[in-house]
Amino acid sequence: MFGYSQSKSGDAIVAGDGVAVTSTDNGQVRGYIHNGTFNYKGIPYATAKRFMAPEKPAAWQGIRQSLVYGAVCPIDPTTTVNDPIEFAFQHNWGYMSEDCLKLNVWTPGINDQKKRPVMVWLHGGGFSAGSAIELPSYDGENLSKKGDVVVVSINHRLNLLGFLNLSAYGDKYKSSANVGMMDIVSALQWVKQNIANFGGDPDNVTIFGQSGGGGKVTTLMAAPSAKGLFQKAIVQSGSYQTKFMDNEVSKKIGAAMLEVLNLQPSQVDSLQTISYERLSAAAKKALPKVAAQLKAEGKPIAGFGLGWEPVNDGVFLPYQLNDAAALELSKNVPLLVGSTKTEFMASLINPAIRNYSLDDVKTALKKRYGDKTDTYMAEVLKAYPNTVKPSDYMDIDLATFRPGVIRQANAKAVAGAAPVYMYQFAWASPVNDGMYKSVHCIDICFEFNNIARCEEMTGGGKEAYALAGKMSQAWVNFAGTGNPNAKGLPNWPAYTADNGAAMIFDNQPVVKYHNDAALLKLAAENK
Repeated sequence: MFGYSQSKSGDAIVAGDGVAVTSTDNGQVRGYIHNGTFNYKGIPYATAKRFMAPEKPAAWQGIRQSLVYGAVCPIDPTTTVNDPIEFAFQHNWGYMSEDCLKLNVWTPGINDQKKRPVMVWLHGGGFSAGSAIELPSYDGENLSKKGDVVVVSINHRLNLLGFLNLSAYGDKYKSSANVGMMDIVSALQWVKQNIANFGGDPDNVTIFGQSGGGGKVTTLMAAPSAKGLFQKAIVQSGSYQTKFMDNEVSKKIGAAMLEVLNLQPSQVDSLQTISYERLSAAAKKALPKVAAQLKAEGKPIAGFGLGWEPVNDGVFLPYQLNDAAALELSKNVPLLVGSTKTEFMASLINPAIRNYSLDDVKTALKKRYGDKTDTYMAEVLKAYPNTVKPSDYMDIDLATFRPGVIRQANAKAVAGAAPVYMYQFAWASPVNDGMYKSVHCIDICFEFNNIARCEEMTGGGKEAYALAGKMSQAWVNFAGTGNPNAKGLPNWPAYTADNGAAMIFDNQPVVKYHNDAALLKLAAENK
């Protein structure tokens, strides 16, 4: 029935009636087999009306074809790209529709009663953009095959569709401030109820995400409704949150949206039928309007500026991020957390820096570090002995993700809690004269064991394959047991604030202790 006999043909793809058929609680689905891995794309996990909580989708009759990715949440379309940067990233923008609550599954086997670890991927793009198909590195087949794990990825509501707070305008909108996160909880509930038919263990689920996806992981760790739906968490270059948006600020954005659209509160239901494009245009006016108001009132705006993000609404997120009650929710959830060495590096933003001489670099650094510039450069060499190019001194992430990793790890690594493991990805891409270094997102190619899919970013050389083998195995081992130690890596101790232990991923992975503490201190003192 499931097409095993057809796979003897030797074809890479096996697809057709009766192939890769399994059941969900809404009906049967049919995927396909690619090189022995079962693929399912675009399975509905929920449905929702605009600005309202997700609901269980309607059941279907017969077998639903699940062969291609579903729609991505509407975002502002990309109309121009930076050619050398797009060359590395190779984005797939997909097609947009608000009917986007769909998920994808990769698994080595179905209907086999095996209890494989389940890894649920949450895509990046902050809380405003991105999708489960945005980058080639997101494909879960190679990770599933490598670790005998079930990989799931999802699309969910983003930006104003996921986080516009209209709760002041009627009970039907009471959940609107966080429906984008509620979608993810619905997806995890789907996993709990259905993943056994896809060969997975519903009681061994790891949520992992990079950048905004890491922020989503962090948010779920503080969400009571998500407790018990996952057992382990991985935050990759996503430790940038310090707090959830204040509920009153979020309501002000909702009010500003109505004002920009010349709507009275009694006309709030008009937002249900206004086009996404018009709503997005209004948001571009409403957000700066509220930001200016907050600035005039002397109130700080955290993070990357006022935008769409989870809200401390008192219901879905009743606690602030680092409240004791929030931390208690995920106390028993092991955490793997880290970032890349150069994230959003200066030389990628300003290409002229790539050709700076050492004197040019010193001149630039003196604007920030003054008479401590030589001390700073000496500390860079101590922490990173393989510093070669003058631009390397300017490209290290010391202000955003790396300090956030330590902040999040310290908050989690308390007595009696599940262990925390820290890493830093320091491997540098050789592509395009080395301009990408260890750029934001590059590590995903390695964790998913997707070097072949990501040659433009990694070069596709032997060193990349070797490191990907080690990293992907560490991720798989963590998903299985809560411990990332793996063959080919030195012993990886759990992190504590006292030991500062972190695995530095490079051609020769090494564990270091408080590796960049002096650098981070200098950077914090000279903002």
